[in-house]
Amino acid sequence: MPARTLHTAGITGVGMDFPERRLTNADLEKMVDTDAEWIVERTGIKERRIVEPGTPASHHGEGAARKALEHARLTPEDIDLIIVPTVTPDMIYPATACLLQDRLGASNAWGFDLSAACCGFVYAMQTARAQVEAGFARRVLVVGTEVMSVIVDWEDRNNCILFGDGAGAVVLERLPEGEVGFIDSLLWVDGSGADLLKQAAGGSLHPASHETVDKKMHYLYQDGREVYKHAVRGMAKVTVDILERNGIAPADLRLMVPHQANNRIIEAAQRRAGLTPEQVMVTIDRFGNTTSASIPSALRVAVDEGRLKRGDLVVLCAFGGGFTCGANLLRWTAD
Repeated sequence: MPARTLHTAGITGVGMDFPERRLTNADLEKMVDTDAEWIVERTGIKERRIVEPGTPASHHGEGAARKALEHARLTPEDIDLIIVPTVTPDMIYPATACLLQDRLGASNAWGFDLSAACCGFVYAMQTARAQVEAGFARRVLVVGTEVMSVIVDWEDRNNCILFGDGAGAVVLERLPEGEVGFIDSLLWVDGSGADLLKQAAGGSLHPASHETVDKKMHYLYQDGREVYKHAVRGMAKVTVDILERNGIAPADLRLMVPHQANNRIIEAAQRRAGLTPEQVMVTIDRFGNTTSASIPSALRVAVDEGRLKRGDLVVLCAFGGGFTCGANLLRWTAD
């Protein structure tokens, strides 16, 4: 087997794609016993996007992927690998990555789905980086795409207010010699928290049945209070730890792009990490919690708003079911 050369990887393209339909807090007031201002106060969410019935995750995933490719000035045939972090795949198998490969016409790519809940994008980025640095792939397309509206109980006023649908994608590419993009990752799992945030049915433990449907076990469940405490601690710690082990002061960070779960979680993590509000990217107000799509779509918004330029230090951090937690540290390398 030929020797492998260590390469460097960086983001060269980013895109997002969302449904047109907006579900506002005022709309939710008509559906469940809730209050529009209370939702903003407790979560920071003003509206979220919802797909039309029958729309699969691959639909907006394709849109986000094409926009990321356009930003990177690439064609689908240039991609070697497609990774799709998602908790709402089109079907159990084949992988949504396979369906996207076909829809895009990415004839030279292989691919797979990755399941790590809201931390899926951060995990997928490290996986993609490893493939590029080891020389097994030159260009990787990472597509976080979710249709959370199909696993949310719209009679559960505590959870239905939080989630939205949409997709975000990045191209992670081998960089020219001497250029640094992806710097470090810090990832961990605490499986003892599995029962606090889960979708219980649909797998081999609880296959679909009349009983699982009647008990609403196919819907997302979370213990909001406990998840909140763990998420604040986890996202703050992983951000502080990755900066410290790379000798970076909080003031030198251009932007923290957290998973958009709840604005109170983001603000608490920001304070614990010693960052200013100006150093944190927030998009939850307009999109809600889109799970694996939240970080890549927030990156696209940051680019559109002029908050990122080449060379800027960026931390991506997330916390999700599993429990999963992680952060990626990188220099921005997209135009």
